[in-house]
Amino acid sequence: MTRSSEGRVQSSQQRQATGILDEFSTGMNAVNAHRAVAVASARAAAEAIGGSIYGRSGREIAWPADALGGASAPDRTLSDQTALDLTGALSDLDPGELKYLLRDWSLVGRTEQQPPQGDWLTWLILGGRGSGKTRAGAEWVQAQVLAAGRRTDLRIALVAETLGDAREVMIDGASGLARLAGPMVPEVEISRRRLVWSNGAMAQIFSSEDPESLRGPQFHLAWCDELTKWKHADATFDMLQFALRLGDRPRQVVTTTPRAVPLLKRLIGDPTTALTRISTARNAGNLAPGFIAALDARYGGTRLGRQELDGELIEDRPDALWKRERLDDLVTRVSEPLRRIVVAVDPPAGGASSCCGIVVAGLKENGQAVVLADVSVEGASPAVWARAVVAAFRRFEADRVVAEINQGGDMVASVLTGIEASLPITTVRATRGKFLRAEPVAALYEQGRVVHAARFSALEDQMCDNSYKPEYAAKSYRCGFRRGKHQE
Repeated sequence: MTRSSEGRVQSSQQRQATGILDEFSTGMNAVNAHRAVAVASARAAAEAIGGSIYGRSGREIAWPADALGGASAPDRTLSDQTALDLTGALSDLDPGELKYLLRDWSLVGRTEQQPPQGDWLTWLILGGRGSGKTRAGAEWVQAQVLAAGRRTDLRIALVAETLGDAREVMIDGASGLARLAGPMVPEVEISRRRLVWSNGAMAQIFSSEDPESLRGPQFHLAWCDELTKWKHADATFDMLQFALRLGDRPRQVVTTTPRAVPLLKRLIGDPTTALTRISTARNAGNLAPGFIAALDARYGGTRLGRQELDGELIEDRPDALWKRERLDDLVTRVSEPLRRIVVAVDPPAGGASSCCGIVVAGLKENGQAVVLADVSVEGASPAVWARAVVAAFRRFEADRVVAEINQGGDMVASVLTGIEASLPITTVRATRGKFLRAEPVAALYEQGRVVHAARFSALEDQMCDNSYKPEYAAKSYRCGFRRGKHQE
């Protein structure tokens, strides 16, 4: 090969390496940047196995201690010096070695997809649809298999709602165990309902439809998927706990979209549970273009959207005056002119965290009331919340401002007219607690005589958490029906 051709080949390799380096630096979890430096300095050519890595030639290469998953929690910022060290170290690697690094989940996975620090027994991942929770669960299982070494008797339980779900999602799905890139992809023996890795690790598949099938087997680890959909959730989970009895530290990961089921609530409250929440929006780069925007436009702010997209656990109080399902049914588009529009303001009691409730409502010709907006503000001075009231009055071309003066007295009207001198204000002084005043309003909702022009998540949260407590019956909720830090 001539000197010029050698130069062209080298230049081509450098360009390829630079491209991979850019991809690596962009996709890498910055929290784990220091690990990348350690890996690169060891010229990592393969995956981590039990504190060492095996190159393509089969030779064993030392793996630096701080590159392992069990290392102490790294700094949560990527310093200039770390970035410089990372760039220099990775620039020394050839494209093939960089490609191996790109498959290291501890480096390229998002922070919330990494196992938490601490002595937890259950890692509970509450995530929206398509948030990456399944990938996080599968990668955790794969990492345990790799960390077990060349020969192991590691036993793992994979539990789903049905056997079909276990195969279609946990094994063969886009983020399933059989699809993960790496040198040790498991062999799927579906007739025996198990996966077998080349180092001897084995995973068995179970269904929530048959809790008794978990009697007898025993495991080191478990992965439970979509726990809130399980047919016999309590019985299946209980049987699994009895089966997690191998090794020094049996652990389990639970990946699920949240629903207000008793088992999930118990897990959240368990001190041995490490909780991670992941929203669908965090995984937008791996979803179809426009997917997030389309679903957010349709479900954003709804009970279903907050549960299925944001990974929130939404639960109605059994004694609440309102139910979220009913409120969802009362959202309507307002097209006709309104007979009257008012801006209601409930001034805060004071303090930096106090909330000023500001709600705009209108009245249709048929007598049906419509909540048009919730523009409540928190931690605002009187001048700030007064400007918010005036802005809402102007925006909706309201007829009047109705202000409660239990908190602030005559000062309330003075502050408002100080912003807008001609502002029409009606002041009211409440003589009963807000719960007692809310009861007839809740009855109007039940009759369909009050609807919402949009979904107001914060407002609806407090409405659905507003229940009767004798000790608070004579008190007022400081922000009407909007969530605030001062909420009773």
